[in-house]
Amino acid sequence: MKGNLRWFIVTLVALATVINYIDRGALGFLWPEISKDLNLSKTDYAIILNVFTFAYAFGQTLFGKIFDWIGTRIGFVLSIVVWSTATMLHAVAGGLASFAVFRAILGVSEAGNWPGATKANAEWFPIKERALAQGIFNSGAAIGGIVSPLIIAYLFLFFDSWKATFITIGALGFLWLIPWLILYKSGPESHPWLDSAERDYILKGQKNTETNSEATYAPGSAEILSRKESWGVIMASFFLDPIWWLFVGWLPLYLSETYGFGVKEIGLYAWVPYVGAMFGAWFGGLLANNRISAGWTVNKTRKFVIGLGGLIMLVSLLMTIKAASPVVAVLLMAAILFGFQTAVGNIQTLPSDFYNGKSVASLAGFAGTAAKLAVVGLNFLIPVITVNSYAPAFAVGAALAILSVLSVWILCGHIRPLEAKS
Repeated sequence: MKGNLRWFIVTLVALATVINYIDRGALGFLWPEISKDLNLSKTDYAIILNVFTFAYAFGQTLFGKIFDWIGTRIGFVLSIVVWSTATMLHAVAGGLASFAVFRAILGVSEAGNWPGATKANAEWFPIKERALAQGIFNSGAAIGGIVSPLIIAYLFLFFDSWKATFITIGALGFLWLIPWLILYKSGPESHPWLDSAERDYILKGQKNTETNSEATYAPGSAEILSRKESWGVIMASFFLDPIWWLFVGWLPLYLSETYGFGVKEIGLYAWVPYVGAMFGAWFGGLLANNRISAGWTVNKTRKFVIGLGGLIMLVSLLMTIKAASPVVAVLLMAAILFGFQTAVGNIQTLPSDFYNGKSVASLAGFAGTAAKLAVVGLNFLIPVITVNSYAPAFAVGAALAILSVLSVWILCGHIRPLEAKS
């Protein structure tokens, strides 16, 4: 009987993602108090958000290469130590410039979580379980979105200080390092705690069900970027990610401006959409696992599940334009993020469907950089198109959902391990 060490690994990565989202989300939830104390504006918030996003975009490619270079274990240590320190430094920020500097450090380092998780998934899971493992990891982002408004609102009310709140949440990452360094000793090939049954299950299951072959092609950056399949992954991420960040970055301000909510009210409502995201992450992974186990090819499974997620997002985004109350709005947003997570977990497994693990984090990093550059554009656009209402922002999101699905269906071709060009 095989063991379950791989599930403990992915759960720990998901926990890191929860902390990641608590740390990054604090600025938005505390902004009403920060802006009042430091006399900062909505435009200042957009600038700070975009500094973070630019740094996050650069950090995706940087950490994709770092993880492929130094490995998953030490890559996560480096990423989380720097981002936890940067979070705590927010407590000494005194204005736009200092917030921008600390958010830039936070953005570069937090970016490592995503290519790192994709690489860990490729190393530790057979193909049929990768979408489920990615869903568990992605549910960490959703759970972070659920708990961060509640945790941040509680800490702010307890300390009556946004500065003390930043210091407290920054300390969480250092606590996470303890179980990580104990549990993640190496990859599955040589991990001393892994029993032979689980090791064989993981390694033998990394062969494509259609070709009965494992991805062995591990090209360098130039060749990765010469393949249209890589651009399918990159463009799908480019179009899809702004939908998530529309809510991560702007939901607190939407609730504040549309309904006059303060920190307490935002904390009571803002967690609801992430419940939908959590269930979507599990649903997309389980559905892919079920279909591959039932005999569907990886190609058919990925395209079906990604298309289904895109359809759910499209319908829900269009309905949100006419949301009649804050309750209806956040429930529709829960459906949007359910569809997002249904699709994104399968998009994020595509690098490991195409390439060997030595190139997986690199492609994931390129896709993450493209995605965050799209988010930068969205952040510049939002203050311009939401002067009267947020309806235009939701219409833009609907168009992006369509383009993301088409990127996979058209550019990724037949999804299976690629071979070197002759």
